[in-house]
Amino acid sequence: MADKMLKVTLVKSTIGAVPKHVKTVEALGLKKLNKTVELPDNACTRGMVQQVRHLVKVEEA
Repeated sequence: MADKMLKVTLVKSTIGAVPKHVKTVEALGLKKLNKTVELPDNACTRGMVQQVRHLVKVEEA
C-alpha cells in the first residue's frame, strides 16, 4: 500500500466536550476510550484530528 495511514486513538472522554467535537470524534470512527482506528493520511483526516487534538493521540502507521 503506497498511501500513508494514521493511527488515531481516543485517549480522553468526550463527556462534557463541545457537541461539535463529539460528532467529529464519532465521524473519525472512535466510539470508546482507548480504541484505535487507521485512517488515510489526507487533508480531511488531518483537519478532523486537528479539531479534536486534545482528545486523541495520533501516530503514523
